[in-house]
Amino acid sequence: MSQVETFEFQAEAQQLLQLMIHSIYSNKDVFLRELVSNASDALDKLRLESLVDKELDADTSDLHVELVADRDQHTLTVRDNGIGMTREQVIELIGTIARSGTAEFVDRWRQAKHDGTAELIGKFGIGFYSSFMVADRVVLVTRRAGQSEGTRWESTGSDTYQLSTVPDAAPGTAVTLHLKPADEDNHLFDYADPAVLRRIVKRYSDFIAWPIRMAAPEAAQSETLNSMKALWSRSAAEIKPEEYTEFYRHVSHDWTDPLETIHLRAEGALEFDALLFLPASAPYDLHMRGARRGVQLYIKRVFIMDDCEALLPEYLRFVKGVVDSADLSLNVSREILQQDRQIQTIRRRLVKKVLGTLKDMLAKDPQRYAAFWREFGQAVKEGLVNDPDNRAAILDVVQLASTHDLDQPTTLRAYVERMKPGQTEIFHLVGEQRGTLENSPHLEAFAANGVEVLLLHDPVDAMWVDMVGDFDGKPFTSASRGEVDLKAEHEQPPAVEEYAELLSWMGGRLADRVKEVRLSSRLTTSAACLVTDTLDASPALEKLYRAMGQDLPAAKRILELNAQHPLVDKLRAAHGERGDDDGLAETAEFLHAMAVLAEGGELDDPAGFTRRLADRLSRTL
Repeated sequence: MSQVETFEFQAEAQQLLQLMIHSIYSNKDVFLRELVSNASDALDKLRLESLVDKELDADTSDLHVELVADRDQHTLTVRDNGIGMTREQVIELIGTIARSGTAEFVDRWRQAKHDGTAELIGKFGIGFYSSFMVADRVVLVTRRAGQSEGTRWESTGSDTYQLSTVPDAAPGTAVTLHLKPADEDNHLFDYADPAVLRRIVKRYSDFIAWPIRMAAPEAAQSETLNSMKALWSRSAAEIKPEEYTEFYRHVSHDWTDPLETIHLRAEGALEFDALLFLPASAPYDLHMRGARRGVQLYIKRVFIMDDCEALLPEYLRFVKGVVDSADLSLNVSREILQQDRQIQTIRRRLVKKVLGTLKDMLAKDPQRYAAFWREFGQAVKEGLVNDPDNRAAILDVVQLASTHDLDQPTTLRAYVERMKPGQTEIFHLVGEQRGTLENSPHLEAFAANGVEVLLLHDPVDAMWVDMVGDFDGKPFTSASRGEVDLKAEHEQPPAVEEYAELLSWMGGRLADRVKEVRLSSRLTTSAACLVTDTLDASPALEKLYRAMGQDLPAAKRILELNAQHPLVDKLRAAHGERGDDDGLAETAEFLHAMAVLAEGGELDDPAGFTRRLADRLSRTL
């Protein structure tokens, strides 16, 4: 070995090493991911260069990465037989940390920490230096393919590093880490332990295209640690259904079969592979705040993160799978994605593909789609609120309960096709319980006229139906809001003037609870119902906002009376004879309470109501 030359790190370089050791990476295990990823790149480059340069004397028959763990010496070596580096490349690539750009990087990293943003690891080539998180001393020996001599680089990560020439260096690169003592309290494990290495390789590098072998001084034969089976990188025509199922179980930890598989390969300006799955059943925490979501992210088959929320919106949180791209921007720890154009482009493609798959399933296999919608429909409808760009596509796959067929949900397209001649609106009714909606007095005139009404009973329905506005140019109209002119053909309109005094008197008596008392055109059998004024928020929407911590002021409702009901007619007659009688006032309050209960509402004083009702009943016996 030639004379050793010593080089000093700049002051900024020492700061960067301290950042690397203490701040940049939150998980020390990633040092091995970085070294294996560098080794894999070196193997790729040798294979490519040997194809381009036929005179390059390089053996490409058994390209691989090798780990050598020595527990006695407490060292770990990561070795590859790839392209290797010249002395100049070692200074340029491994010595990047000592170049003039270091001060700029330190400033940008500190600014990123302050702003909550992140810089790009790939622009600085600092992944190699993650070794100093787990090692007191790092030795790199490398020889460039086609050259006769190698280079040795050594540093303790302090203020200097040494370079020397190695005449008999093996082709490729070997990085030897003289490991720090294990300290599991600080998540610093024994990285000379084969079991620890197996675990890390399985997690981060299982799908690397090259074999990762492990040899130990006492072992006679190396073992291959990674499967190299990146299913997403293969053509869909080559993959058997059972392979998809096995992979789904691997990434989802769900031991049932997936409901649907989505295999996407995007080419062009931004290339990526995606293998996504729709589960057959919803997880228990689908609607829990803070539940884990997102797909696995890989960069050139190297595992980056488990729950990459940036690649799919929250309403598709049930989708499982893998996205692999070489073009994504990562921060210095490769742990948090930059919110940049590339991320948004992949996200748009994935959402479009998932929603397109749902639309195809709905058209080709309605029974299977119905099973999907029962499990995940409520989550998908959240996209109508949160994803206006894809609102039209979501509306195409929505299924809703309807008075047309109480046993089978309907699509909005099917509803529109069934609309009666002259009908211009899509009628709906929002509430908390489907059974209450089915028996709601608000539906009486609609049923009498054969007009279909959608029954919306999921919490999110109260929000999206007002926000969306219309479908196919047909506005969504609440059956319990504003005036509804749907009278059965045999009915005669009530003589409003005959009820004017009753309506005025009840409006005064109930002024603290209702905005107005009027005759109804939507009731045929019930005595009364409560409706929301045209511009007011519905009770369901008020309750939803309160649950989210936004306290909307409660709007008074309108009490509508059915002039054809005997109770209302007798109350009118009694009021004409007896005027403002306490017994009649109690009846007016009963009518209001009945309307509240009929729509599934809650009385302000249920104990008082039952007491007064019991007294009234006892007097009638």
